[in-house]
Amino acid sequence: MIHHILYLLILVCVLGMISGKIASRLRLPDVALFLFAGMLVGQGLHLINEKSTSLTNQLILTVGSALILFDGGRNIRLGGLRKVWLTVSLLSVPGVLITCAAVAAASHLLLGLPWTYSFLLGAVISSTDPVTLIPVFKQVKIREKVRETVESESAFNDATGAILTASLLAIALGTKEITLVSGILDFMKSALGGIAVGCVLGFAVSYLVAHVNIGILRDYTTIAMVVTALGAYLLGDLLHVSGFMATFAAGLIWGNAGTFKLSMADKQHEIEHFSENVTVIMRMLIFILLGSQVNFAVIGHYLWPSLGIIAIFMLVARPLTVLACTLPDRRAKWTRNEIVFMFWVRETGVIPAALSGMIAGTGIPHADVIASVTFMAVLLTILVQASTTALVARKLGLETKAAG
Repeated sequence: MIHHILYLLILVCVLGMISGKIASRLRLPDVALFLFAGMLVGQGLHLINEKSTSLTNQLILTVGSALILFDGGRNIRLGGLRKVWLTVSLLSVPGVLITCAAVAAASHLLLGLPWTYSFLLGAVISSTDPVTLIPVFKQVKIREKVRETVESESAFNDATGAILTASLLAIALGTKEITLVSGILDFMKSALGGIAVGCVLGFAVSYLVAHVNIGILRDYTTIAMVVTALGAYLLGDLLHVSGFMATFAAGLIWGNAGTFKLSMADKQHEIEHFSENVTVIMRMLIFILLGSQVNFAVIGHYLWPSLGIIAIFMLVARPLTVLACTLPDRRAKWTRNEIVFMFWVRETGVIPAALSGMIAGTGIPHADVIASVTFMAVLLTILVQASTTALVARKLGLETKAAG
């Protein structure tokens, strides 16, 4: 077992580094190449045969999701949300529900999935991906208001999508019966409870790291950060609230420690370097494993209905969501080009991939169909949308220098 895990980690990291270099040369998001590498060594060469139900796979998905969500929260600056907080709030909760409902309707109509599983599929792919977006925005500088809105949405709605998925999965497993009222109450309890757990733990550990007089963990800043991320998820799960929201909230506290007069300025380079490497490794593991587990027979069988669902997902659900969430926000003064740009920024990535793997691990009916559509959504949104985000920003005149 130990040899198997070491072999898996070494092979994935080697493949990830090679794929990353190729992606850089081709100017494609690295996760697309990770997926292709996984398909090659999994279904092609059979060098990876890790089942979605295995403990190793589930551990990687859980740890990877927690660390990536923590980093997503850590990269949000609360001060930048003052002008667009209403849009971000609407995109993060009602926006996820709108996307989920549109995908569920398409899945029920085109695939004939029962409503519970149609909504579960919608919940899985309803969140956007900060891990894909942030590198794109490093390549092309766009208007700060738009960038902060899209990055914040992608971080916040990952947690929302994870909570919604967990609730629907409980229904599918038969462990919970739900009504509209009880569903709203459960969602609020899970989300608010997770936020409370994450904020308390995040503040407590960051205080022990960054306080001028009591910062006894300052020499172990990055280790304390990992403990905070995983500890928040574990504590939230044990208290039956959202572990995903807890780790995201903890990251938010860490990223805005200065608001609480806790300075980590001297550790910032160390934190950024460590976080970047950890999240890259987690992306390699999640996406290469996802690619290795692709069931081409299922994808082939449901190919055309899946493409129809993804077309509705990208071209109907996303514009509908953006319009519903930006038009009420008069204070933000969104322009037509800014709104159109947000129509196109709709990448599906790490958290949907991880949630899909977790669902497959439960063995529920239609899990293979959910996994296949999720895989197609990840692949197509990354190849079609993420790879053209910079071009669309330039065409719409949203580059900082073009706006200046």
